[in-house]
Parts: sequence; C-alpha cells; structure tokens
Amino acid sequence: MLEFIFVPVVVGIVVTGVYGLFELYARRKERLMIIEKLGEKLDPAAVTGKLKLSSSMPFFSFSALKVGSLLSGIGLGLLVGFIINASLWSSGLYTRHSDGSRYMHEMPEIVYGASVLLFGGISLIVAFVIELKLAKKEK
Repeated sequence: MLEFIFVPVVVGIVVTGVYGLFELYARRKERLMIIEKLGEKLDPAAVTGKLKLSSSMPFFSFSALKVGSLLSGIGLGLLVGFIINASLWSSGLYTRHSDGSRYMHEMPEIVYGASVLLFGGISLIVAFVIELKLAKKEK
C-alpha cells in the first residue's frame, strides 16, 4: 500500500546514521583537543568556587512532546486517509476502467501519503507552539 515511501525512508535512516557516527567521532576529537589545550593553561586553584554545575532553572527537553505529537499526527493522518478512501470506495470512484487507467488505482496511496505528511506536519507545528508558550511562561 505505501511501497512508494519505503525507499526514501530507508535511505534517510541510513544517511542519518552514517552522519551521526561521523559527527560523534568529530565531536569527540574536538573535545579532546580542547581539554588538552585547557589542561596546560588551567590552574585548578583559580577556578574553585566559580564553576556552578547546577542551574536554578530546570532544563526541559521537549523531545517527548515532539515525538508524541508526531506519532499522534501520523495516526490521525492514517485514520483520515482511511476514512477518505472508504468513502471514495463506497461511492464507486475506485472502479477499474477498461482503458487501463492507473490514476484511480494509485489514488489510495496518494491519499494515505498526503494525509500522513499533512497531519504529521500540523502536529509538529502544534508542538512548537506549545513549546513557545511554555518557554514564555518560564520567563
């Protein structure tokens, strides 16, 4: 049903994984170089009492909000796509034509893909607005 999306998703996952590994090793090397440079010039007696490791404001990560809203948006998109396809099927729009037309045959895949992308994007926008409101409330 959604065969058209498998190849881009797999390619995206592989590219993201390879990029993440390269970034991980590059950051590690940069951090080690910074530590070596600071280790030569830093006097521990001058820094005692000046470093504060805990902040008074808690740090909130909105990744759970983003993932939850994205998954709920995808679920809502699949539900809306199913409802649209069921209503179009019952109306007789998906009948096979004698001329071999493939337009109506591919219509359910287009409806599912478009509704998933639309509602997934809308849910991420909603998560962003919620994040902005919570950030303004903290200040």
